[in-house]
Amino acid sequence: MIYTIIFITIFLGPVITITSTHLLIMWAGLEMSTLAMIPILLKTFNPRAIEAAAKYFLTQSTASMILLLAIALNYHNLGIWQLTPNTQQYIFYLILIALMIKLGLAPFHFWVPEVTQAIPILSGLLLLTWQKIAPLTILYNISYLTNPMIIPITAMLSILMGGWGGLNQTQMRKILAYSSIAHMGWMTAVSVFNPTMMILNLLIYMLLTISMFFTVHILSTTSITTFSKMWNKSPLMIFTSLITLLSLGGLPPLTGFLPKWMIIVELTKNNSIFMALSMALMALLNLFFYVRLIYASSMTVFPSNNNIKSQTHQNKQKYLFLLAPLTIISSIALPISPLLINLY
Repeated sequence: MIYTIIFITIFLGPVITITSTHLLIMWAGLEMSTLAMIPILLKTFNPRAIEAAAKYFLTQSTASMILLLAIALNYHNLGIWQLTPNTQQYIFYLILIALMIKLGLAPFHFWVPEVTQAIPILSGLLLLTWQKIAPLTILYNISYLTNPMIIPITAMLSILMGGWGGLNQTQMRKILAYSSIAHMGWMTAVSVFNPTMMILNLLIYMLLTISMFFTVHILSTTSITTFSKMWNKSPLMIFTSLITLLSLGGLPPLTGFLPKWMIIVELTKNNSIFMALSMALMALLNLFFYVRLIYASSMTVFPSNNNIKSQTHQNKQKYLFLLAPLTIISSIALPISPLLINLY
């Protein structure tokens, strides 16, 4: 019953933020999902989980107080609880800083890999997917009202840090956390020119991340070393992980190529050619550690004793029925791109 209430609160928090135009109610929706997330982080009660929950609480509460300060200043200046073109520019900057902390954008990204590494796999999935919806909704709402240079700068810095930080990582959850930082950078970059395309990128990112986290959960994988033992745990999962990782890297003809392609086209249309070129080059850093995971899982045979070379006969294996449709969507959704281009 307790976990039911917690998950309902986590679900309702972003929904309240999405459906509201009152700034205080939007802030309350953010707080609902933040506070309900802490018991999920502490599901496995150990010192590492306690440290992760403390880091998450401190960073999120700091961002919430900055956001509440901006809301109070806006009401003091204009007497309304909505953002308008008459809102002072420094209030938009305060809101953007708060959203950057909540989303884990650079240079406020250091808490994301540390918290993700210290919590269970499925808790990390919730942290890197559902918890991003509410802050991105607020960013979507204010992108029509302001166009500060801080957004492109933090977007490019996030893509760089997301790729650079993941190069020397061996833990799967940290790699997926740095991947999340880079993808948040892509979403933030296009929010200035076409906020609706940011929502498309978020949906595809969530599909790909859920597929990868489900694969890691089924295999009980914690590092690249254990990921290389996939051939004797579940040989069929090799193909699933290969497709998902290549799609996360944005290679055609997979689904992950669609948002990167559309974002680069949109940036080029708005004469941001240098920014588009830089983002495309920095995406190669992410692709490197994706290919390293593919090499570890698909092209190597981890040395082992003869009596453990086959573990597919073991009982109590984990099965997730959503993995198959998610993998299909992650791989063959590119043909619908003409329809999406006409919509956006």
